[in-house]
Amino acid sequence: MVLEQKYQEAYEALEETVRQRTRNGRYTALGYTSNLDLLCDFKVERLNELLERYMPDGVLSEMKVSDEIETMEDLLGTVVYYCIRGIGGEADVKNTKLVEESFHFDYGMGGTAVQAAMALAQLGCPSIVHLTDDSKEVCQILRSPSIYAVSQDGRLVHTDEVIQTNEQEIHFIIQFKKGDKICLGGQEAVIPCSNRLIITKITVNEFVPFSRPYFEWIERNGMDISSNVLSSFNALLDPQVLKEHLEYVKGHVAKYKEANPDGIVFFEDAHYHDYAVRKLCLETVYSCVDIVSLNEEELKYTLKEMYDFDVDIEDIISCVEGARFIRGKFGIQKGVIVHTKDYSMYVGDPLKADIERGLIYGNLLATAKAQNGWYGTKEQIREVLGFELSPKGVENYEKVKASPFAGEVTLVPSKYIDKPKYTIGLGDSFVGGVQMCF
Repeated sequence: MVLEQKYQEAYEALEETVRQRTRNGRYTALGYTSNLDLLCDFKVERLNELLERYMPDGVLSEMKVSDEIETMEDLLGTVVYYCIRGIGGEADVKNTKLVEESFHFDYGMGGTAVQAAMALAQLGCPSIVHLTDDSKEVCQILRSPSIYAVSQDGRLVHTDEVIQTNEQEIHFIIQFKKGDKICLGGQEAVIPCSNRLIITKITVNEFVPFSRPYFEWIERNGMDISSNVLSSFNALLDPQVLKEHLEYVKGHVAKYKEANPDGIVFFEDAHYHDYAVRKLCLETVYSCVDIVSLNEEELKYTLKEMYDFDVDIEDIISCVEGARFIRGKFGIQKGVIVHTKDYSMYVGDPLKADIERGLIYGNLLATAKAQNGWYGTKEQIREVLGFELSPKGVENYEKVKASPFAGEVTLVPSKYIDKPKYTIGLGDSFVGGVQMCF
C-alpha cells in the first residue's frame, strides 16, 4: 500500500534528517510555557472506592464539572463527568492537597513546547525552549544534549545551567482508559474512549512571563531557526496582559521573518479557560502565522461555538470545509493542520517543506508515546510501523482523494492503537514531529 510505503520511507530517512539538522545547527524554537506535571497512576477501582465512600447517593449521569475543585464531591464529580463521556478537558483546583491525597502521582513534564522538545530529544533532534516554570524539577526532567534554553545573558545553555527566576506551577494529569467501568451502587458506566483530564492550579502561567533573551536570540539568529512555534496563551485570563503579549509576539514574528523569510511560524491551539481570551488570541495573532494546528475538539469549538459554522467532526469533508473557513476568516498565511487519533491533515497552499512527511513524523511520535507511556525512541517508533493504519483514517483519505478539495489537502491516516497507555501530550509530540520537515 502506498501509505505504508511512505511511512517506511519516512522512518528510513529519520536518522539522516536529524543528523543534517544537528550538523547544520538548525533548531526548532518552542514557546512558551512549562510546568511540572504530576501524572496520576489512575485506577478505576480507586475512583469507585472514593465514590462509594464520599458520594454513595450520587447519580453518575448527573455529575457535573466544578468551576473550581475544593471538596471531594467537586473532584469526583468532575472526574466522572469527563470519564463517562470519554472527552478530554481541564479544570481549576483550589485544594491541591485533596487531589494529591486521593490518587498516586509521579513527576512528568507539562507544556506544549517542552513536551515537543522532549519528543524531539529522544531522537537527538535539537530545539530551543522558552521556560516559564524554570524550577529545579522541571529543568532536571528537561536535561538533554538536544534541548537548549537561552540564559539571561543571551547564551544558548542546557537546562541544568538555568537559574530559577519564576514560581513553580503544578498540573495534575488524570488519564482514563476505554472500557474501564465506573460503578456506584447499582449504577455502571463504561468509559467510551481513552482520554485525559488536566487539573491545574495556575501560578506563573497565569501571566506567562516572557524571557526577552529567548526572543532576541531567535531574532538575531533567525536563519538557524527552521520553525518558530507559538503556543500556550490559553492560561492567560487578563485581557490587557494577553493583548500586550500578543502584540509583542507579533513584533517578534515580524523580526524573525525579516531574518528568515522562509522560516515557518507555527501556532498550536489549546483548550482555553476563557471565551473572550480565546477570541482575542485568534483575532490578533492568527493573521501573522503560517500554519495553525488544532485537534478536532478545538476545531469544533472554534467553528460551532465561536463562529456559528456548523461542522460535523465525524465527516472529513465538513472538517476540510471548516479548516478552509478558519484560514479565510483569519487570514492565516499558508494553511491549517487538524490532528486526531485517526488522521492528521494539512489544508492550504503548497509548501516548500514536505508536509506529508511532517505529518507522518507527527503521527509516529504521538503513537509511540501513546503506546509506551513516554517519548518514543527510534526503536519504539520502528515498532509503531508494524501497527495497522486507522480504518477511519484510511476511509477519510479515500474520501478526500475523491473530493474537489484533493489538490489542497494532504491527509495521513495514523497508526492506530485502541487502548493507549498514555493520552497526555500526544498532540504535543505530534507538534514536535511535524517540525522535522521544515
